[in-house]
Amino acid sequence: MKKIIIVLMLLPFFARTQNSFLAAVKSLQTKEPLAGSTVSIKNLHLVKVADSAGIIYFNSVPAGNWEILVTSIGYKEWKQSFLFPLRSVDTIQIELEPGLQELDEVTIKSTRSNRSIRNTATRVEVITNEEVEEEASMRPGDIKMLLAESTGIQTQQTSATSANASIRIQGLDGRYTQILKDGFPVYAGAATGLGLLQTPPLDLKQVEVIKGASSTLYGGGAIAGLINLISKEPTEKRTMNFLLNGTSAGGADINGYYSERFKHTGVTFYMSRNSNKAFAPGNTLFTAIPRFERYTINPKLFLYLTCKTTLSIGVNTSFENRLGGDIQFINNGADSTHTYFERNKSNRLSTQITLKHQLTEKASIEIKNSVGYFNRVISSNGYSFNGTQYNSFTEASYAWKQKQRDWVAGVNVLTDQFKENRLTSVPLRDYNQTTLGGFVQNTWNASKILILETGVRGDYVVHYGFVFLPRISLLLKIAPSFNSRIGAGLGYKAPTIFTEESEKLLYKNVLPISPDSNTLENSYGVNWDLDYKTLFDKFTFSINQLFFFTRITRPLFNEVAANGYNQLRNIPGHIVSRGAETNIKLGYDNFGLYLGYTLIIADIFNNGQVTENPLTPRHRLNAALVYEVEGKWKFGSELYYFSQQKLSDGSKGRDYWLGGFLAEKIWKHISLFINFENLGNIRQTRFEDIYTGTISNPTFKDIYAPLEGFVVNGGVKIKL
Repeated sequence: MKKIIIVLMLLPFFARTQNSFLAAVKSLQTKEPLAGSTVSIKNLHLVKVADSAGIIYFNSVPAGNWEILVTSIGYKEWKQSFLFPLRSVDTIQIELEPGLQELDEVTIKSTRSNRSIRNTATRVEVITNEEVEEEASMRPGDIKMLLAESTGIQTQQTSATSANASIRIQGLDGRYTQILKDGFPVYAGAATGLGLLQTPPLDLKQVEVIKGASSTLYGGGAIAGLINLISKEPTEKRTMNFLLNGTSAGGADINGYYSERFKHTGVTFYMSRNSNKAFAPGNTLFTAIPRFERYTINPKLFLYLTCKTTLSIGVNTSFENRLGGDIQFINNGADSTHTYFERNKSNRLSTQITLKHQLTEKASIEIKNSVGYFNRVISSNGYSFNGTQYNSFTEASYAWKQKQRDWVAGVNVLTDQFKENRLTSVPLRDYNQTTLGGFVQNTWNASKILILETGVRGDYVVHYGFVFLPRISLLLKIAPSFNSRIGAGLGYKAPTIFTEESEKLLYKNVLPISPDSNTLENSYGVNWDLDYKTLFDKFTFSINQLFFFTRITRPLFNEVAANGYNQLRNIPGHIVSRGAETNIKLGYDNFGLYLGYTLIIADIFNNGQVTENPLTPRHRLNAALVYEVEGKWKFGSELYYFSQQKLSDGSKGRDYWLGGFLAEKIWKHISLFINFENLGNIRQTRFEDIYTGTISNPTFKDIYAPLEGFVVNGGVKIKL
């Protein structure tokens, strides 16, 4: 009886000293609830996980001053002390700021839905501004390395002496990858072999990559996927960046970027000079890096006409003279033996105009137009190629939002004209392609755990016919830290002479394309991925597993005719590329470890025979370890493995490893960096000769490994 009386007497005391805590965790940026957030009171060893509405509840907090810690993947830690009992029983609103280590709150533009990755059904990989700046320290003049370090992406060098290159996704040739600048297709056709090398990274905000059939989004050319380069936009805070860089291979880069927004106007301005001396490492006879000089000027004006209407007008320019070949010829001039050279002179000019108008709170229209001019002259030992490509792109789209659905519909016209100056006996390769297209896309928030994105496009390609392109993507949010995406779609590519095979030949003796003998290349593809993320204290872990399959019917291949000419024909067979990509990210405090593995099985089926698609490593590994003290130091090391690749002559190339190291010291307005690339001095010229024939008339083999070997670069970044 005494025990019962004592307990009854203490009940009011426990009621006064045990308190409740009710909070709602949301994103500061989107105001969406952050399900799965971890809320802890460390000194009391109390930990709870927020429910699907972001709600967290503690019902037994003793009196006292306790610090509450809130963490969520992709967001900065939130800490605050509370004195219990609380003065109010109202729900405490906790809003977390997006962190730098995760991409979930990055807004995606390439899918046309302007959503965060967290709520985008299409699988999109984003190279953020921070990563772009890191890669600019390694290669300030182009984006070749920026893209090549991503899992499933490979840069394929198409010239042994001029370093021209294309970008491959999941083992498919470069012509199947569509490269966009702010949604404009400006790097196709004659510019394919030089586009990667003439695109600087300093004025890019981010890069978005969609792998698999994506022609429904922007039209033909995206059979393997698309890469959208997103430019920086002006803010009220003035930005002025400079980057000066030099390399042990004789390279020099001077880059400058300025942007600022005023009351009714804004401006961005990028200018650079990139150059390199002719470089042939060791005792090699031909240039691994050609002698070149390039000037790039990209101004862009923003007019904020009203609070609902914005007009932007931009110009992209590039002027380059590139000379590769016999190193003695380049440095000392020709003699009776040393005569071989490859010269590429190119001039690029393109305009970009975008008008956006917000009709209502939920509806908007956008009108876009670009006009492009690209002239390229190739000269090599008594042979010349001179052609100019003119293209234009015009699109009008209408977007509107409903409670559970987002809609986008539009029409577009694409023109692509190529004119050649006759310099050889080969028939002119002139062509004029016009494509009329229309599309509709819907994104449906079917439930809290299911988002469905569907789309359809119809393109009429003059001389080649009508193409119907449906597409579907599904996002399933299985748990706060676990989701899955699956997508499928059709694609197509209109035939042109601008392929990797033709680029390797410098277009010598390549016969013209004709709608009488050539057809569209058509494809379908499927990809499925699983994504898991977790966070515990200062430790973060994420893994993404992707499976993919693409089939291309009647692909275009070069055939050598009896008279020595090269004819691009659609074979009666097909190409199949399938495989898997694994990406793992681990983080602890200031350390980050990134691991990737790519498996690609790409085969050509033709006339009952199955052959391996050349220059496709079946296995590839990539790893990067980063240590960063924000605003002070940054260190990074990288390691890559490429398995053997089948070459076009039927032989096999060697497997190899590549490694590198980067260090950067950062102050408020200035930073110094140094980068060691290819520490093992891996060169294909150390494995074998890269040519047959004579020095004055060489026939080059496929390039499957680096040619320049070990290179050091370093410089200074200035931010004002």
